[in-house]
Amino acid sequence: MIRILKRSSFILLFMVVGIVLMACSNEAESKEGIPEENNGELNKGSEDLKKLEEEFDVRLGVYAIDTGADKEISYRENERFAYTSTFKPLAVGAVLQTKSDEELEETITYSEEDLVTYSPITEQHVDEGMTLVEIADAAIRYSDNTAGNLLLEAMGGPDELETILRDIGDETIEMDRYETELNEAKPGDIRDTSTAKAMATTLQQYVLEDVLDADRREVLTNMLINNTTGDALIRAGVPDGWTVGDKTGAGGYGTRNDIGIIWPEGDEEPIVIAIMSSRDEEDADYDDKLIEKATEIVLQELRN
Repeated sequence: MIRILKRSSFILLFMVVGIVLMACSNEAESKEGIPEENNGELNKGSEDLKKLEEEFDVRLGVYAIDTGADKEISYRENERFAYTSTFKPLAVGAVLQTKSDEELEETITYSEEDLVTYSPITEQHVDEGMTLVEIADAAIRYSDNTAGNLLLEAMGGPDELETILRDIGDETIEMDRYETELNEAKPGDIRDTSTAKAMATTLQQYVLEDVLDADRREVLTNMLINNTTGDALIRAGVPDGWTVGDKTGAGGYGTRNDIGIIWPEGDEEPIVIAIMSSRDEEDADYDDKLIEKATEIVLQELRN
């Protein structure tokens, strides 16, 4: 079983001073994708996901794996979607992978000119700056877009972050732009995109495998568990008593994403899941119920 820390406790692991994080969260990201038709026979779960796709009039990409049973369910898992804010835990993972304790405790300063849309935490700390681990917390738990950009800068830019992800096995993700430009996501443009399978697999590397040492895995895990933006998504589709750590994303063309780790109640092994979706019209709305229902379908199939 994982140990769940209070929302400020992980900061003490790096001996930094806690800050009061108060904000409501909005997200602005992107949509993108080059559709590919699923070939071959669909299993029951995939058939249900296809029906859900038709019901909500979306393009849906899903990949999930029960790490205990080594059982997978997938649908359009290799099609590209804009990753939107779901890149942020991967960026935090890379920061935790490559930065020393001293660098994590270092205060990063920025100006009003650096603030972009939807920056509920960083906009409160322009005068004094924030430590790198506090910026990481703001990016994951509040989907703070300026924090996302500061993480990208700390890694040397999107291309350098992409290189780090390549080194841990992600050959799919395409990282090109910063917030909020990455939210453009024109159809046919592969910039700032990935697939459900790649996003789930890379998140698994950082949260469940040995890319990070145990203390730093716990830091990332507890940021995800204490995310404030996901109550209506994957979390809404799991049984009571289960624990979810996730990162949401939303953007143009009705894009709505959620990637996460689900810990069932008891001693069962975790489930890794990524759900990505988009619509055809640039100004289309998204519906959180889609992600909730997709989660329910995935869990029902994995448990059968």
